[in-house]
Amino acid sequence: MTSDKMRIVFMGTPDFALASLKALVENHYNVVGVVTVADKPSGRGQKLHESPVKLYAESKGIPVLQPIKLKDETFVNALKALQPDLQIVVAFRMLPEVVWRLPKYGTFNLHASLLPNYRGAAPINWAIINGEKETGVTTFFIDEKIDTGAIIAQKVTPIESHETAGTLHDKLMVQGAELVLKTVDSIAEGSCTTQPQNKEVTFAEAPKIYKETCKIDWQAEGMTIERLVRGMSPYPTAWTAFVQKGEVLNVKVYDALFEPVSHQYPIGELLVGKKGLRVAVKDGYIQLLELQLPAKKRMKTTDLLNGFSFDNTTIL
Repeated sequence: MTSDKMRIVFMGTPDFALASLKALVENHYNVVGVVTVADKPSGRGQKLHESPVKLYAESKGIPVLQPIKLKDETFVNALKALQPDLQIVVAFRMLPEVVWRLPKYGTFNLHASLLPNYRGAAPINWAIINGEKETGVTTFFIDEKIDTGAIIAQKVTPIESHETAGTLHDKLMVQGAELVLKTVDSIAEGSCTTQPQNKEVTFAEAPKIYKETCKIDWQAEGMTIERLVRGMSPYPTAWTAFVQKGEVLNVKVYDALFEPVSHQYPIGELLVGKKGLRVAVKDGYIQLLELQLPAKKRMKTTDLLNGFSFDNTTIL
């Protein structure tokens, strides 16, 4: 079967998935349906939010399914009616077996790491937080567990010295879309080969991130703190608490730089200069380069200091 004849159902929700869907459609692959998250109310007006994948699919006249439960008989029957030869999953939910076993050629997933490293919900964030020098994207056939299926293809990406989760996300998004096309072609041509993942060795994991995961521990080493900030920027964002005029302010930190140096300041001391903010840590200083105060917009620290005065104080 040629790739332009293969009936493809695409499953995904955010911008990371949209890049792969666009690549398929714009390169004339036969996408016969899209599955995405149900519309959800958001914002002050609780207006229904439609996923980027849904909006694009509808603009191209592609049928869209938005199931609440993936085992629901109505959804499964609607999926069967699309007669998919292949299903592609990018940044979606864990699929039940009744769904991933449906197509003749199976269901493959695009994951933003070099599996089996960084299985889980937040591979891009954890690769930076852990100080990895490289990561990449992987396509693999889905099986009954999370991110454990046989690997089809991979592409390696270096992690730059001041990389953020945002910049790495955008690079992997583009490279992932290219790998999706390559994977579809290999399956359609019958040249696809797979490599089982090693299940006997413990690999780095990428668990879901919570608010407490994002809180900066000023007792940690400086480079560990810098990597946490970069690995959480721009989302979900590292944060810390300042005591300002007796009030505790939770402040988001979008950019920071570690400066290794000896000093005599207590750990956690906030040092306010005319053009910058530094926090004393055990092996140097953390320069706070970009912040967001409560109910304020994100700002470069140099601009923030033009209209806001910080007390020299210890950070919580």
